[in-house]
Order: sequence, then C-alpha cells, then structure tokens
Amino acid sequence: MTAPSVPADLRHPALAAADPELAALVAAEERLQADTLRLIPSENYVSAAVLEASGTVLQNKYSEGYPGKRYYEGQQIIDQVETLTAERAKGLFGMDHANVQPYSGSPANLAVYLAFLKPGDTVLGMSLPMGGHLTHGWGVSATGTWFNGVQYGVRRDTGRVDLDEVRDLALAERPKLIFCGGTAVPREIDFAGFASIAREVGAVLVADIAHIAGLIAGGAHPSPAPHVDVVSTTTHKTLRGPRGAMLLSRAEHARAIDRAVFPGLQGGPHNQTTAAIGVALREAATPDFRSYARDVVTNARTLGEELAARGFDLVSGGTDNHLLLIDLTAKDVPGKVAAKALDRAGIVVNHNSVPYDTRKPFDPSGIRIGTPALTSRGIPASEMGTVAEWIDRVVEAARTGDESTVTKVRAEVTALMDGYPAPGLPLS
Repeated sequence: MTAPSVPADLRHPALAAADPELAALVAAEERLQADTLRLIPSENYVSAAVLEASGTVLQNKYSEGYPGKRYYEGQQIIDQVETLTAERAKGLFGMDHANVQPYSGSPANLAVYLAFLKPGDTVLGMSLPMGGHLTHGWGVSATGTWFNGVQYGVRRDTGRVDLDEVRDLALAERPKLIFCGGTAVPREIDFAGFASIAREVGAVLVADIAHIAGLIAGGAHPSPAPHVDVVSTTTHKTLRGPRGAMLLSRAEHARAIDRAVFPGLQGGPHNQTTAAIGVALREAATPDFRSYARDVVTNARTLGEELAARGFDLVSGGTDNHLLLIDLTAKDVPGKVAAKALDRAGIVVNHNSVPYDTRKPFDPSGIRIGTPALTSRGIPASEMGTVAEWIDRVVEAARTGDESTVTKVRAEVTALMDGYPAPGLPLS
C-alpha cells in the first residue's frame, strides 16, 4: 500500500500555479524517489534543510570574485555565506584552504589541471574501465585531449590497485599530477602509499574523494588530509549535500586553486548552492552523521556478503566503503539487461564496466550498486538479505524473461519503502 501524500499543488503552490505541467513532473519524481530502492552509489537524499537552502533568494545574486574582492556591490551577506561554508569545509576535512565555488566535480578537477599544468603535461590517473573517472586523463575527456594521460589499473587476480605498478608508471612517465580515487573503487584508498610515490617523482597529489567524502567526514574512511596536496570532491553522493563541488588544499596552493576556479574557468558562483553546501557540512559534523557513515559501510559489506552467498561475483571480493561492483558474467546476464530489469522492479542501479571487461562500455558485464540512499532512509543491515534476494530473483528473471517475477518484486519493494520514508521528500 502506497503511503498517502500531500497534493502537489500544496507542496509546490507557486510552481503548480505558474507551470502545472512541470509541477506534475516534479511530483512524479518525488513519488518515484519515495517508492524505489535507490542503489546508485552516487545518489542520495538531501535533508529538507539542504533542499530549502537550495531554493532561497540567494539565487538572485551575482557574485563574481571572492569574499572581500567582488566585482559587484551588495555582497555583504553573500560574503558571509561563502566564508562560513569554506570555514566549515576546512574544519570538517582538516585542510588549510577551501574553495566552495566549483559548479560540479568535473569542473573542479579541470581547475586542478589549470592550477598546476600546461597543455601536454603528463597526468597519472586510474583507468576509466578499471574504476577511474573521465577527468583523470582519460582519452575522450578534455583532460586526456589537452594533457598526456597515463593510466594505472587494478590487478587481475585481486581487483585492487597495485601500488608497485603505480610507482613503476610514475618513475617511467614522470607525471606532474597524480590522481587517486575514482568512481567504481570498492576498497580503501591508500593515500599514504600514493603520497610516497608522488614525493618520489615530484608530482602534485590529488585525492578525488567525490564518492567517499561523506564517509571521510563521518570517520568511516581514512582521511587524505595528512598526505595529499589537493582534495577534490563533489558535495552530494555520500556527503548528502546539493549538486556542487569543492576544492581543498594546502595553504601554498590556495592562490593557484582560487585563480584556476575564478577567473580561470567560471564566472559567478551559485550562491544558493554554496549555502546548501554549508548546511550539509554542518549536518556532516554531527554525531548522527557519523552513525550514518558507519551504517553506510555496514550495509554495503552486509549486502556484499549476502550477494556473494547467492553466487554473485564481487570485484575485489567485497567492499570497504559504500559501493559494490558486480561482474554478472557467471550469471549469463549482461549488465545493461540486468539494470533495466532491476529498474522495472523498483531497484535502481547502473550498468557498469568491470576490470578487464570484454564487453563494450554501453553494454558492459557488470552493475554498480551502493548503500548511501537506503541508509539515509534508515534501512538497517538486517534488511540486506531481502535486498540481495530481490536482486538475485530479478537478475535470474532477466535471464529467463520472467516478467511476472519482476512485477512481484516491484510490489515488495514499494511495501518496504513505505516503512522507511525518505528524508527531505515532502510527501507524507
């Protein structure tokens, strides 16, 4: 039974009056987010406070520059908003400097290149098919077009980064910039090990913690702060903030980072997003958030164990963080086919390449799943067996074409979601 909801015209009265068609789409998305089990590792639910901050009158301001050095007058309040948010970021992540203006993760990473490199310089990053990110020097990205991208991977036998390989590549290629981190890395990142390599070759070390920022803030993953020169992160995902980004650095790199963001790449910051980031950072400094971060990891590990017991092949054998990368080759179901069947069952995942995948990126062998969103709903580890059972049933149904099972699971998912209302959704 679906939980009752407040009518859309009462939840969003101005929008409903001005644009009923778009208001209806927003209401449909609210219902979709409420009724589905969202297992995409990069998605989450923001609090009502973060959501509210994102829609404030700060939207009306244009604020090129930095606090105390703007190109527009009337910035007395905006300067305080940005300064407060930056101070919270520095305190939470233990870095000397924070720039909270980047629009998103990819522009933030591009700013790092602009701060430290010239076109054609060498950057060492994790290979995209092995779990890295496009902006770590991959060929189809601007970062791999304008710079010499060299990639490291994971061991075929363990699915883990081999720091000996990273060191050998660094010594051979002498990169000026090294990225650690990625988008499909289920294991802890050895920041100290990467730092040792970076020092040996004289490279700037950047930790891209976009996926694990909330876990670091909540004490559920080691911090890069003692080891790296720059930290790049988005502010959503595990951090449960708005769609934005931050760059944090040691003091000696502050000027280069700031100049790269503005005027190097961007105009005025999105002040409403800056405010929402500030709210999220304040929330991330609470004991409740630390409990959430620990529960994210517990849920992911438990779900991984339950899936492994049902014959699923987990890349690297499991997880240390919030995500699981699953190779479905042994299940005889392509990742895209499985992901679409799971979506019809109300279980939202993404198809994903796995290391050494023999299939194409748009039709890969694997799926990627994560536990931030379900943990934000308060779903406990004791329910991970049920989640694993659903995934198992639907993947098998995708293999055999059994749509009736998919329909049955969809009803079961909706029933469980009704018992764990999502934060921030103005439905009930």
